[in-house]
Amino acid sequence: MSLHAPYLDAARRWAALDPDRETAAELDALLAAAEGGGDGAPRAGAELADRFAGRLEFGTAGIRGVLAAGPMRMNQLLVRQVSAGLAAHVAASVADARARGVVIGHDARRKSRRFAEEAAAVFLGAGFRVLLAEAAWPTPVTAWAVRARRAAAGVMVTASHNPPEYNGYKVYWENGAQIIPPHDTAIARAIDDVDVEAVALGELATARASEQLVTLGAEIEDAYLREVLALQVAPDAPRDLRIAYTPLHGVGAALVERALAGGGFAHVVTEPSQREPDGAFPTVAFPNPEEPGAMDRVLELARRERADLVLANDPDADRLAVALPDAGAAAGYRMLTGDQVGVLLADYLLAHAPTDRPRLVACSLVSSQLLRFLAAVHGAESRETLTGFKWIANVAMAWQAETGGRFVLGYEEALGYSVGELVADKDGVSAALLFAELTAWNRARGKTVADHLDELYRRVGLFVTEQVSITAPGAEGLASIRAAMAAFRAAPPAELGGVAVDEVADLARGEGGLPPSDVLIYRLAAGRRVIMRPSGTEPKLKSYYEVRVVVGDGEELAAARARGLAELAALRDAHQARLRAALT
Repeated sequence: MSLHAPYLDAARRWAALDPDRETAAELDALLAAAEGGGDGAPRAGAELADRFAGRLEFGTAGIRGVLAAGPMRMNQLLVRQVSAGLAAHVAASVADARARGVVIGHDARRKSRRFAEEAAAVFLGAGFRVLLAEAAWPTPVTAWAVRARRAAAGVMVTASHNPPEYNGYKVYWENGAQIIPPHDTAIARAIDDVDVEAVALGELATARASEQLVTLGAEIEDAYLREVLALQVAPDAPRDLRIAYTPLHGVGAALVERALAGGGFAHVVTEPSQREPDGAFPTVAFPNPEEPGAMDRVLELARRERADLVLANDPDADRLAVALPDAGAAAGYRMLTGDQVGVLLADYLLAHAPTDRPRLVACSLVSSQLLRFLAAVHGAESRETLTGFKWIANVAMAWQAETGGRFVLGYEEALGYSVGELVADKDGVSAALLFAELTAWNRARGKTVADHLDELYRRVGLFVTEQVSITAPGAEGLASIRAAMAAFRAAPPAELGGVAVDEVADLARGEGGLPPSDVLIYRLAAGRRVIMRPSGTEPKLKSYYEVRVVVGDGEELAAARARGLAELAALRDAHQARLRAALT
């Protein structure tokens, strides 16, 4: 028997069921090559083995993968299987789920519309009412619509800022937030139980005529935008800013332009070569505003237009990047980090938020501690969560239920922000409007955003951060990473770089007040912190370092930053030396 014979049989069954002619033909070609016995047979056989060795893992972020045939790739037949499992779990877990229905949205990537319609057909076949987006829209609109329409769940077909060859399937629970345990594992088990040959499919045209399928169009976007505009806190500040913007070939332009115009920002120029949705992302190597080169065109536009502010969304418009004029920067503009945008928004919103109820801000654990110190200055509460906006949203909603308080802002350093209680996920549309307003408010008081940031550093402290990743490929490398984490657990450092470790939190043991996770946290004197965690997707051990520097009266920020960098280097080097010894 051929080494690849089991995969050949699985591939034949898959090809026979595949409703997508493109991926079915691709699989037929691989099968022909693998069975042909020519020079290409070993490579084709290995490719089939790779595609049929399992199934894309369903987790708290749903599924995401390269577009191609087979269960280890992203395709229409896999969407059918996943949708059937999700429908079964939602029906069993949410009261009146079928009548309340499911919201299904999608972005403009390759096959996103096809996958959204496939998911709709599966839910219709399972007896659900389906609320299907009429056209591509931003991810936060789907999250918002789940709560606005009181749906039992939501699906967003998107791969966010991944390369063009990817697509994905993101799941929202009835609270409008991404799923968290135990729903992820329960849905994965339900998917395992699906007999894909027996999945019933509803007919979209028939369901639309009977109103079992409802099309969500302009009225939903209009309602969402009204609530976005209601988030403004200083509507009287002059709006005489020149703004350069790019959606990076994604779906953000229409709603961001409308939000900015509705907020009174009349001078917005969108980079024309990147305005229209295009799943090929022809002008960028990687459609992520954090990646080198992705912002080049909008920064060139900003220079020509002498823009006061540069804004960019990722392709599904749930993230926001910001750049400010800076004569000292090579491009004439300086990109802000996610931490800087997050704390600026937090300070602005806390300064304007009513104090009649408790107030909360939250960020991911690997974001800067500056938010915690800033919240204390404002008399607000703060929370740190595991990485991922699903945790921020769910923690915020639990806190609100307990205290009756007001959630002001959530953010993660990877450019994700949730302004207020509008969307229980990242929202690059509302964040764009509020950051533009923040910029206008600063101008009205004779300041720049850079001045505002410097004020924060002087008031709260200057925080200097760095991340170091050690790659250890192969089974031996993964074993060494596990051994290093075990060594640090068995004998936590008492000091690092001559500074005492005040607190150790091992999240795997339930410490730190967070759900169990393979994360170690070391808190040292004066706001220093070290976090260790293995990557969830790569053979890497990631370490995050942070130092807080109190800026002296009259001290130049450059001098304070230099002190912070020196302290950070000492902390990093001491930890890395111990870590590398544990890895050997």
